[in-house]
Amino acid sequence: MKKVLILVLSLLAVSVSLLAQTAKEEILGDLNKAGGVYYAYPVSTVEQTATPKGYEPFYISHYGRHGSRYLIADNDYRWVLELMRKAQAADALTPLGVDVLGRVEKVWLEAEGRGGDLSPLGVKQHRGIAERMFKTYPEVFDGTVDISARSTIVMRCAMSMDAFCERLKELNPELNITREASNRYMNYMNYHSPESNAFNAPDGPWQEEYRKFEVAHTHGDRLVSSLFSDSLWVVRNVNPHTLMWGFYWLAVGMQDIETQVSFMDLFEPQELFDLYQCFNYRFYVGDSNYPGSNGMLLDNAKPLLRNVIESASEVIASGKTGATLRFGHDGNLIPFVGLLGLDGCYASVEDPAEFYKHFSSYEISPMAGNVQIIFFRNKKNHDDIIVKFLHNERESSIRLESDIYPYYHWNDVCNYFEEILAQ
Repeated sequence: MKKVLILVLSLLAVSVSLLAQTAKEEILGDLNKAGGVYYAYPVSTVEQTATPKGYEPFYISHYGRHGSRYLIADNDYRWVLELMRKAQAADALTPLGVDVLGRVEKVWLEAEGRGGDLSPLGVKQHRGIAERMFKTYPEVFDGTVDISARSTIVMRCAMSMDAFCERLKELNPELNITREASNRYMNYMNYHSPESNAFNAPDGPWQEEYRKFEVAHTHGDRLVSSLFSDSLWVVRNVNPHTLMWGFYWLAVGMQDIETQVSFMDLFEPQELFDLYQCFNYRFYVGDSNYPGSNGMLLDNAKPLLRNVIESASEVIASGKTGATLRFGHDGNLIPFVGLLGLDGCYASVEDPAEFYKHFSSYEISPMAGNVQIIFFRNKKNHDDIIVKFLHNERESSIRLESDIYPYYHWNDVCNYFEEILAQ
């Protein structure tokens, strides 16, 4: 057993080292990853480890982020469009600027009125995850099975839940799925303590250091000079820092919607990587295991973990099969995977220049990112239960010894979870 633990810890050390070596190369090789949590869900093709002999799946506990969406508000598109239109009216655009204005106009045709909404791609993502779950673990969904589905009260999460459940019902119309999006469940679906809200407020203790980091990593003058031909007009009307971020959101958000337009060519690769570092910084410090938070951000996921234990206990006691499906946000998924101690999700790093080497938001919480805990019963002894953890449909380890890795004994996992909750 100790040899297995040593092997697992060695693999974790290697994975952290590889992340540090390749994070920048991965982003420069696929600029969509520079979007961090805007990264469209990567469909997993990794083969999973065979189920140990004598066991069969009977329950799945799930938490998923909503799927791909439009930028969070209409104004994220509108203000850039209006500035470019204003510049065109003043004859202050370069030929590239005129071309870019045309691109923004095309995007606005799709995006107007849809700020923050689930996109068609987001629907497809959740339908795909549901179908793969159903086909990989058909025993869980056989016959008239009770399934609980809950989402936060935000529409894109409820729509994600509906897309997921609709696909399951198409595959087995006999499924009994209860769907709710209610304040009743927000105390564990989307919990943020008053202390963590104060920590992440505009005047929070890390904001000034971040502000300096963002200033040092945002260089908009080259971009502005490529788009505008009148330097005096720029002085009077354009904030290069703000405009660079405006086009960053447009550029990384295009992968999540249907209009076939790109803004990636406006940036040098290093510029995109620098902006990614800033965006990644905010999610690491604001939602994960940054030392300065003293664990309060991971603690936000404790009510969710308690619900995971209680929901699983109910199904286990019933002797039935089933699933608990939950749909929320990146601000819930990131602390949850950190609290669980999933591989690559709980690093504690002090230096902002090192954040990207140890915390990768596009890996941890892409659009439709998810955690699935798969439960298996021993066919001859129903009290003998094992589990495995999937992060974005890939097998993942937790910080717990196991003699059957990537599977774990549920009693050991449950005790481990209780220890976490008691800390």
